[in-house]
Amino acid sequence: MRAVLLGTAAGGGVPQWNCACPGCRGARAGRHPARAQDCLAISADGASWYLVNASPDIRTQLLGCPALAPGPGARETPLRGVLLTDGELDHTTGLFQLKEAGGLTVHAPEPVLTTLPARAVLAPYARWDWRIAGSGELGGLRVDVLPVSGKRPKYAADAPGTWVVAYRFTDPATGGRLVYAPCLAGWPFGFEEFCAGADVVLLDGSFHGSAEMSGATGGDVGDPAQRAMGHLPMAGPGGSLRKPRPPGARLLYTHLNNTNPVLDESSPEHAAMRAAGAELAPEGAELVL
Repeated sequence: MRAVLLGTAAGGGVPQWNCACPGCRGARAGRHPARAQDCLAISADGASWYLVNASPDIRTQLLGCPALAPGPGARETPLRGVLLTDGELDHTTGLFQLKEAGGLTVHAPEPVLTTLPARAVLAPYARWDWRIAGSGELGGLRVDVLPVSGKRPKYAADAPGTWVVAYRFTDPATGGRLVYAPCLAGWPFGFEEFCAGADVVLLDGSFHGSAEMSGATGGDVGDPAQRAMGHLPMAGPGGSLRKPRPPGARLLYTHLNNTNPVLDESSPEHAAMRAAGAELAPEGAELVL
């Protein structure tokens, strides 16, 4: 199994175009890497690839990944489909830039499929197959799906159901296992079992603390408002750094918000994360499992 970290930032990327917080200033000054918006490419054989989420940066991400280059035919592409973890704009608007593709299959939680704006807009352009995300075989990999939360995107009407999921990919040939969970409102029931035996866990790293946005941007986004965004912080009493993890698994934080102080490798927050045995997902890296 091959997995390429095409993007590792939260919505807006790092730096964000309209932001001069310390994290964005640091990226502009080259003190830490710039990061594109969250997206993963995964393949069992290196020939057929699937995207997990389709970020607004998808064109640049695809052009920067040799494994996803088209050919040998004029319109041949190794891209076979997309799996969505949720319906947020930073995970779905890249679908519009894939309108030239033919025959893609898009998997998503059922409420997302029924409300996703891209589906209606793309209907005249692309004959795609839209499916409810579920466990099964996909391109030579075993895919398992875990319901994560009912946090819906702002554009969607309130409706019950699972709006956010996590994915586990297993390569039956090698036994390699990867868990992808870039959006966690809390610690989901059964998540520890879901991650058991994983070689790599890519986890929601949007925020280090529970009210960091107000401190980093000078705004009035306090603890309750930040929690409402649906991202479990890394630190604190209920933070993900304090949760159990599979023995021997590599824990990589992705979906990093521009306000997260761990972006600065010289920060005490970064040092504490490393001391806890976790890392930042390296932008553009390929994992072979």
